[in-house]
Amino acid sequence: MAVRSRPAAPRPHAADAATARFDWRRVAYQVLASRALDEAEEATNRNKGSVPREHVVLYQFSARGHDMGQVLLGALLDRPHDAAGAYYRSRPLLLSLGLSLEDALASPLGRAGGFSDGRDIGVVCNLPTRGGAVVLPMAGDVGGQYTPVAGWAQAIGYHRDVLGDRSWDGSIGVALGGEASVATNGFWSALTMATTLKLPMLFYVEDNGLGISVRSHMQTPGANIAANLASFQNLFLRDGDGCDPAQAARLLAEGVDHVRSGEGPALVRLTVPRLSSHSGPDNQKGYRTPDEIAADEARDPLPRLRRHVLEMGALSEQEWTALEQEVQRDVDAALAAARARPVSAPEKVKRFVVAEALQPGDEEAMGGISDAERAALGGTGDAATEGPMVRFAEAVRRTLARELEVNPKLLVFGEDVGAKGGVHLVTEGLQKRFGEGRVFDTSLSEEGIIGRAVGMAYSGLVPVAEIQFRKYADPATEQLNNCGTVRWRTANRFAAPIVVRMPGGFGKDVGDPWHSLSDEVRFAHSLGWQVAIPSNAADAVGLLRAAMRSPNPTIFFEHRALLMTSDGSARYPGDDYVVPFGKAAVLREGTEVTLVTWGALVHRCREAAERLGDGVVELLDLRTVAPWDREAVLASVRKTGRCLVVHEDTRTAGFGAEIAGTLAQEAFWHLDAPVERYCVDDVPMPYHPTLLEAVLPSVEGIVQRVEALRRV
Repeated sequence: MAVRSRPAAPRPHAADAATARFDWRRVAYQVLASRALDEAEEATNRNKGSVPREHVVLYQFSARGHDMGQVLLGALLDRPHDAAGAYYRSRPLLLSLGLSLEDALASPLGRAGGFSDGRDIGVVCNLPTRGGAVVLPMAGDVGGQYTPVAGWAQAIGYHRDVLGDRSWDGSIGVALGGEASVATNGFWSALTMATTLKLPMLFYVEDNGLGISVRSHMQTPGANIAANLASFQNLFLRDGDGCDPAQAARLLAEGVDHVRSGEGPALVRLTVPRLSSHSGPDNQKGYRTPDEIAADEARDPLPRLRRHVLEMGALSEQEWTALEQEVQRDVDAALAAARARPVSAPEKVKRFVVAEALQPGDEEAMGGISDAERAALGGTGDAATEGPMVRFAEAVRRTLARELEVNPKLLVFGEDVGAKGGVHLVTEGLQKRFGEGRVFDTSLSEEGIIGRAVGMAYSGLVPVAEIQFRKYADPATEQLNNCGTVRWRTANRFAAPIVVRMPGGFGKDVGDPWHSLSDEVRFAHSLGWQVAIPSNAADAVGLLRAAMRSPNPTIFFEHRALLMTSDGSARYPGDDYVVPFGKAAVLREGTEVTLVTWGALVHRCREAAERLGDGVVELLDLRTVAPWDREAVLASVRKTGRCLVVHEDTRTAGFGAEIAGTLAQEAFWHLDAPVERYCVDDVPMPYHPTLLEAVLPSVEGIVQRVEALRRV
């Protein structure tokens, strides 16, 4: 349903009906509390020289002017599986959803507990409410909140329709953002998902006219995103004054009601004043005139809220005054309690980079399947010995099919994975077998594919997302980084154990800078991620199954050369076979040179080792580079005294450098020769096969380098 955006005219009967839905004393309390919190922090941020160091707020962002609309919105989020994606001015929403005043102050002070146990910026919030509206983990980047909310909104339908859980009926996802965020990739990707799929998602845009200092007309033409979206299909629009209590209440209620009806997404844009600097260090000089600041102050919604509450008889003047005093007492007490909290113990700061055994007092993170569900899936490290020979692509397909069979919370998606079966035909037939609800195509937005997966994981699903080629993951960098760090950033409150299948590397007789990138070191450097690079079909089965049953997010590389040839063929190891991450395979034993590699180059290294004869080379296939099997490599090098690392990524800062550095530090006295790296020199992958082979490590080159090491 498309509704043309227009200024909202007063509609007394509708306004009265909407007004009656709210507890206005509660609304007033929370708006007053938000103001008092902001004022306390504005007086004690790090730019106030007279503040005692232990009371300093390091990062300070006020919500003054934005507060009333958020509190009204929060009052409407009353279903057990409602979720909101917030941004740095969204504390009023959290207050309305149950955030305590003490936690609201302790987080900006960096104290123990709160949103992140002092690990993340105090306004980067989350609220893992069980059985109530959830505030999904924020990110520090603008626009990063939108696509995870779209993923949650799509997951609502999955839980309801595929899993048959009727407690998800009528639930919605809400994304809050300022008007500057509508210029971001995340906003447009989420808008595409929401409108094409008619998702139960509300976009709430708070337009204060400024993105730090940049005016709205630089973010969207005409400075009104609602007006510009009037022609969008499947989008219900409302546009009005966020300083008018009755109008704001009506427009937000209409937006929420429309989304709950199942008719598709809605966008509500409310104009609000920014009654503060952008943040603590910003003094607004140079981009706002005194008259502009005064004009915003004249639009303050708080006096209008007071007048509205008094006129409708919700409170008397004496009761309003008493409420102000009550709020101030509560905030003063909360501030004293927050300041009395200790800073989190420094020895705890390295916990929860990845999943770990819980200690007394720890709670299981929200996201993915539970530990009990994971344990029930089982698995074995023993490979079947009589299985049929399968190629790499078939092994991945069989494994996906098996996990779709045994885990109803698992779903597979990406561009072209449905009817086509993927550009490498790895998912061929899965949609026909399991249905479009579980194996489906997406719009062409990697930001959307990964952000969607993250939101689905928060809801308790196991998303397996495909990025068509490694290079295409670059537009999703924000979401990938945020996914990897979410467990640590929230001190184990949330986790997003997604699996990202990603073909890359040189192809059969062809390469290019776009489809043939490996660059695995980028993900090995991305904290919180597991990175698997199997060299054969059997390992692909075991590692992919381990990834889909893991509490950690995983990058699963499917090498193009293995997808296009029979090089990685192996016996199918069985429907329950699991390979643990961080466990290398010793493919050949030897005493003179340790040869370390992974992925498609395992096969070139194996051929080179065979040419060199028995007992010369100890060949290790790492299988995973995050984590990597340090002990296996160290043990081998301590035996052989020499090491050659062969990889497809470029030389400078390639993963071979990490291995070489570890050996230099931990096995120096066992080395009889310098650690050698044989890899792609710092040049992109070329297209023509002659040029491609000129840059790739060759079998002959491996033999020559091993022989040279033997002579040292």
